[in-house]
Amino acid sequence: MIRLKFPPTFSFEIRRIAAMRDAGKFLFIGTASLLTLSACQQEAPVEVVDIRPVRAVVVTRGVEPAPVSLSGRLAAENEAAVAFRIGGRMVARHVNVGDIVKPGTPIANLDAQDETNAEISARAALDAALGRQVQARGAYQRQSTLLKDGFTTRGLYDEAQEALNSSTAAVESARAQLQIARDRVGFTRLVANVHGTVTARGAEPGEVVQAGQMVVRVARPTEGIDAVVHVPASMLRAPPQYPTITVHLSDAPEISVFGRVREIAPQADPMTGTFEIRIALQNPPPEMRLGAVVTAQMRLDAQDIITVPANALTSFNSQPAVWVLDRATETVSMRNIEIAGYQINDVVVKDGLNSGDVVVTAGVQSLRPGQQVRLVGANQ
Repeated sequence: MIRLKFPPTFSFEIRRIAAMRDAGKFLFIGTASLLTLSACQQEAPVEVVDIRPVRAVVVTRGVEPAPVSLSGRLAAENEAAVAFRIGGRMVARHVNVGDIVKPGTPIANLDAQDETNAEISARAALDAALGRQVQARGAYQRQSTLLKDGFTTRGLYDEAQEALNSSTAAVESARAQLQIARDRVGFTRLVANVHGTVTARGAEPGEVVQAGQMVVRVARPTEGIDAVVHVPASMLRAPPQYPTITVHLSDAPEISVFGRVREIAPQADPMTGTFEIRIALQNPPPEMRLGAVVTAQMRLDAQDIITVPANALTSFNSQPAVWVLDRATETVSMRNIEIAGYQINDVVVKDGLNSGDVVVTAGVQSLRPGQQVRLVGANQ
């Protein structure tokens, strides 16, 4: 048997490797035990409350006359829609927006070929009716002479008289038809019947227009200029007895005039729910041109109202609303309000708020009902 002899250093290395293997086993077991203990002792996650910082204002109720600003536009007091009295294909339009017209100014023309042919036919029908009338009159005269001499019967005389009467009526009818045909030829030429400025056009050459369809709209500014604004129904329930209305240009506030309410629409606009009011201006300056954007300012009678900043306004259930802060719980809730009017930077609230309510004015777009908030600032 052969025995192998190893140097002493080789035995030492073998024992060192075995010791390191045993130490690794204990290290792995200890690490696994620590991980298991850590997982068992892990606590549940803490819920973080979302507290929104907001700004708010404390509203108060006042009884001073409420100023109201309404935006609108300038329009002529009287506007006329110029249209053809018959339908047809429009072949020409002689005016455009901004042109000044007066009675007799040519506006547009229709294709008159059909109406001209109808006039020729009506004239021919009249000539034929006149020829039959001449024959009937000659037959009647002959029968009248023969009846006097006793050479004809009463029946033949009556027939001749009836034929004459019928031919006379046919002539009158043919004359009327000819006049109608001539009028229709004239209706193919549209002329202005008022003095004013063209503000809009409703048809272009080549289009087939119907009778009464607006071709151009003519405004008569010499007869007066109105400021047209829209107001909510709440303002019409208790209108001021003697309102003082000042109308000024939006881009030039220094240009202003006084006005009075001339007309109130009896029916609300189906889209906005507001009523149109026309304010007659007193001696408007030349700078106030038709279509210009204006602002009408007026003061309502003294009433118990509340105003809030315009940036506090939002919407809930398709109605105006604001966020109201509950100081006891530091939470917010949505509340619908009724608006009485608008100012430059504020909203006049007629109903829905009480004096002392805290209304959120900044951060309203990121709130939800019942959310806890942190008040950054308030106007006490």
